[in-house]
Amino acid sequence: MARRILVGRVLAAVSTHHASQRRSLPPRAVQRIVSRRVVRVERHAKHQHIVLDDGGIVAVHFRMNGDWSLANAGDPLPAYARIVFATTDGLRLCLVDSRALCTATYHAPGAPPMLALGPEPDALTPGLLQDALARRTGPIKTVLLDQRVVAGLGNIYVAEALWRARIHPAHRACALSERQLQALVRGITAAIADGFARQGRYRAGLRDRPFKVYDREGQPCQRCRASVARMTQAGRSTYWCPGCQGRR
Repeated sequence: MARRILVGRVLAAVSTHHASQRRSLPPRAVQRIVSRRVVRVERHAKHQHIVLDDGGIVAVHFRMNGDWSLANAGDPLPAYARIVFATTDGLRLCLVDSRALCTATYHAPGAPPMLALGPEPDALTPGLLQDALARRTGPIKTVLLDQRVVAGLGNIYVAEALWRARIHPAHRACALSERQLQALVRGITAAIADGFARQGRYRAGLRDRPFKVYDREGQPCQRCRASVARMTQAGRSTYWCPGCQGRR
């Protein structure tokens, strides 16, 4: 949404609506952003970089559930609006986050953000994945949440990708076979594509494109009809199918 709304427009104002966002984007940074034209928006995993016409960058990090919401000038702000980017032609793009964990930081021209990220899903190959997992002895589910392994995989996408690849979420990451690595790359690609087909980043569009396994505890697996199970890994809920995601 940010790319569609902001590119080519001039930012008339930027406002922060929570203490944590004011710390990450203080008034002196806002002054550098206002009156600049947006030339492009780049995606880097759970980050978006809003590139300005002078080379400065506003780096947005969505964290767990940040998302964009569009409003017109004069409309009430959406619930949990944390940062609002207003354009000179009357649009307001709002970064919303019920947990207030999202951030936006300003980076001056010539000093871009430094991100420690693995390959993007569209550039991932079984060989690259094998190299990234070679020394990882933890469960594949939690290992894939590390953005240094594959950029852009969150809790939902990992669960969906492992279901598609028929891999148990507790399988040791470094022990995946060549066939499993190939299946996992296909699963990651398909899960990301399915996510992009929905409107918004998370929940919108679920009626038309329901998740395969995520948040479906107790419901029948769409592939083998066994009951979807849930367990906790590293403090996060993991959804999986005991019928077709065996340990071997």
